[in-house]
Amino acid sequence: MRTGVAPHPRGPIAVVECRFDRHGGTMGVAAGERIVRAFGRAREAGLPVAAFVASGGARLQEGMLALTQMARTAGAVGRFRGGCLPFAAVLRPHTTGGVYASWASLADVLAAEPGATIGFGGPRVVEQVTGSLPPRDSHTAEAAYVQGRVDALVGPEAQWAWLGDALYGPGPALRLPSGRPRPTAPRAVPRDAWDAVLHARDPSRPSGLEWSALLTEGWVELRGADPAVRAGLAVMAGERIVVVAMDRHAHGDASARVLPAGYRLAQRAFALAERLRLPVLALIDTPGAEPGPAAEADGLAGEIAQTLLVMSGLTVPTVAVCVGEGGSGGAMAFAHADRLLALEGSVFSVIGPEPGAAVLYRDASRAPELARSFRLTAAELARLGVVDDVLADGDVGAVRSAVVAALREARPGERDARVDRLARGQLRVMPGESRMIRYETKGMVG
Repeated sequence: MRTGVAPHPRGPIAVVECRFDRHGGTMGVAAGERIVRAFGRAREAGLPVAAFVASGGARLQEGMLALTQMARTAGAVGRFRGGCLPFAAVLRPHTTGGVYASWASLADVLAAEPGATIGFGGPRVVEQVTGSLPPRDSHTAEAAYVQGRVDALVGPEAQWAWLGDALYGPGPALRLPSGRPRPTAPRAVPRDAWDAVLHARDPSRPSGLEWSALLTEGWVELRGADPAVRAGLAVMAGERIVVVAMDRHAHGDASARVLPAGYRLAQRAFALAERLRLPVLALIDTPGAEPGPAAEADGLAGEIAQTLLVMSGLTVPTVAVCVGEGGSGGAMAFAHADRLLALEGSVFSVIGPEPGAAVLYRDASRAPELARSFRLTAAELARLGVVDDVLADGDVGAVRSAVVAALREARPGERDARVDRLARGQLRVMPGESRMIRYETKGMVG
């Protein structure tokens, strides 16, 4: 175990290193004390922390005294977090047991070295407890990456540079997969509401991931298990921000719905923005949350609610932009921002027209009819006061300028004022009422 301060081109970094070639990198009392002191001194000095971790876990030879270091080191990370400083770690061959299950997994951004064994129980422990070795595709860095438990796979030669990006930014520009849509010259938004819905869903229309690449100059991925939501520590107009983006093209069919894991990633990103005091940009484009049995079993409604709760408690500026389709509560989970903007070709509705027609009329074919009563186009939402501004679809420079201005001008808490104003504008106190106040709503869908 080694700790110290190392120079980096981006700035000094406090370093914690566990070496597997020394007692298997295990954590006993002395190692735990070094880690606790390292995080304490880093906070006092105002330094970010980088960790190189290779460990078999708690040191068995020291018994319970070693095991208690899990709690000590986790507490040290918690105190370090109070200083609004970032912590990034690389899991090297191999990282298991009490080190992985305590301070190492608490890194804000986490990478793993390809080929490393990563897991709470090492393969021999798994075999002893379960009676068989884990499959080859389990307990690996690659499996952890696919499952969204680590944010990046980084070879030894690139780890120091990656840590600098994660701790200081800017990181490389976000790379898009081949074949992704690109902004084109803006087309006239259809006047008919149903045609506007189809316009917003057009497979050639850029989604949240495309707009993330267009608006930012640097990106460090915060990875989750649902490809329909992407998040990153990004740089925009020279300033570091947190971006959370819905990607309707995640599955190649322009209709990806968000899973509970997508909302958990958003919660993580929002919480990190709060802790590091970074503004938030949310990009909305989804037909809605995935309502199937698997998502229901994974707690979909609770994750949407928790995302709204986390976003409503943010004390940093937040801006959301609907870049395509805002579908029901699945989209609303990202929309409770201090400034809510919409591209002129976007739509946002209480429910998708097709499921809405199935609910109200038991006939999904009446979706066009229902869409026309929803007042869901960007222009209509602006007239209602639901969105603060409407932006031109094809003008990337104008959109970037508007978003940068909104992030700089937004004041935490404006989101509550907007939705309260909307609600109160729809309530009318009946004359002659004192104790019992009746109200009626205007503009209900009939």
